[in-house]
Amino acid sequence: MNKTKTFAAVALSMVLAISMSSCKSKESLYKKAYEKAQAQNVNNTHVTEDPSTVNVTPVQPTAPVITTTTTTTPVQVDENVSVRSEALQVVDGAGLKAYSVVCGAFSLQANATGLQQKLKEKGYQAQIALNSERKLYRVIAATFDTKPEAVSALQVLRETYPDAWLLYKK
Repeated sequence: MNKTKTFAAVALSMVLAISMSSCKSKESLYKKAYEKAQAQNVNNTHVTEDPSTVNVTPVQPTAPVITTTTTTTPVQVDENVSVRSEALQVVDGAGLKAYSVVCGAFSLQANATGLQQKLKEKGYQAQIALNSERKLYRVIAATFDTKPEAVSALQVLRETYPDAWLLYKK
């Protein structure tokens, strides 16, 4: 009776260990799903029609009259913004200057690539850099030679990304 309980406990432990290890998420699976979604998105935006069935009607464009008044207020640059220093390796991008604005950190490169694309669509020259010590992909929206330039960009980016921070390249 005692051997049966011990055997049952060991067998149950082994089954649980095997089932728990098979539930790990794999970066490659996430990446495949991300790429598939991107491909579907691209395919949905391209509509092809038979040129013989398309009726073309010329339309005279009318430009709307828009009157805008913009008032610019100088942004005060706070030189006392905290700066972190990490050893990073650029994975996708042109390279980092002395100061960079980091907008996100991801354990999966596919997620970092998604944010990088959003930033590029907004006009930023976003890059991805790997912190191999922490195994995190940092998404860098912009990189600068001087701290005041970086702080100014950080203040603008914090409107959309409140957790953005400054990185000093080691």
